[in-house]
Amino acid sequence: MTQTVDAVALTQELVRFNTINPPGNEAACAHHLGDLLAQYGFTVSYCRLAEGREGLIARLGGQGPALAFTGHLDTVPLGAADWQHDPFAATIHDGRLYGRGSTDMKAGVAAFCAAAIECRDDIAAGPGIELVITASEETGSQGAREMAQREDGLGDVGALVVAEPTSNTPTCGHKGALWMKAICTGITAHGSMPEHGVNAAYKAGRALQALAAFTHDVEPHPVMGAATLNVGTVSAGMNLNSVPDRAEIGIDVRSIVGMEHSAIRQKVVSALGADCDSIEVLVDLPSVWTDPENAWVKRSAEAVAALTGTPSAPRSASYFTDASILTPAYGHVPTLVLGPGDASLAHQTDESCEVDQITTAVAIYRRLILDWQLASNG
Repeated sequence: MTQTVDAVALTQELVRFNTINPPGNEAACAHHLGDLLAQYGFTVSYCRLAEGREGLIARLGGQGPALAFTGHLDTVPLGAADWQHDPFAATIHDGRLYGRGSTDMKAGVAAFCAAAIECRDDIAAGPGIELVITASEETGSQGAREMAQREDGLGDVGALVVAEPTSNTPTCGHKGALWMKAICTGITAHGSMPEHGVNAAYKAGRALQALAAFTHDVEPHPVMGAATLNVGTVSAGMNLNSVPDRAEIGIDVRSIVGMEHSAIRQKVVSALGADCDSIEVLVDLPSVWTDPENAWVKRSAEAVAALTGTPSAPRSASYFTDASILTPAYGHVPTLVLGPGDASLAHQTDESCEVDQITTAVAIYRRLILDWQLASNG
């Protein structure tokens, strides 16, 4: 008998868990999902990242390389603005489900869990499915990295679907992220006698000019576009009446296919020269790209178009995902970013997801799961 779970109701249940990162506290939400999947015959294992922080891997079937789905449970802080809708009530109003994490990305997680449960009989007799549900994606994919490093973590997988919000449009990859902290040091002195010190803020100012003129000298990708560098944070000094002896610059590089992050870091070091005393790498996540002509990608895009009535051209996401860790860990399998929700609403006040997109995502994932079974048996 076909087993079904209401994906919209499940999204509401997940949104009602406060998993704002930091501190995350994803464990209760992970066990809620794990208990549900175990009830329908999935084998569930948990991956502990820290106290109160867990993700899970759920499997079913396994006669060949599985189809994997992934999503994260942590969310970003609420921000300073007031919310019109309670961020943890998961209220549905005018066809939209409101709450922190509704779009990014608890709707996607609920949709692929519901689809997998519905297709469980086909999955059990076929190559299988692997659901990778992570903690701590928002701060650099630490949860996915922990899973990838465990000997008993990831299984044999042939393709990966990342259920991040794309408005249910197949997306072939995303840019990489290299976040760095440049540190400029000086010598402190009294603010009335600056000649006795070395002002780290001035060194940072010169470094900022070098970063403003920085170019990657790499041709733009035809879909991803150009690699970028942005200064996101600048800080110096502890009090107004002293010469600051330390300044920090937060640098956000978004890389494209073919760029090595070690080479980018070295080029930034060279550009900053003597004004920068050290550079610390904070986040190092490579770009992800699958050729749109890949057979599975083409079949999947055709299946989505048949369900939505909207064909799509190859596209890339602007944000990074856990695929930066999972795709290479799985052996660089074909990867699609494909999920419900409008990415422009992620991290926003009154974040929401269109209810119809959640139900459409379930239909899409169900089609992809059954296609994987048929193609593997064919």
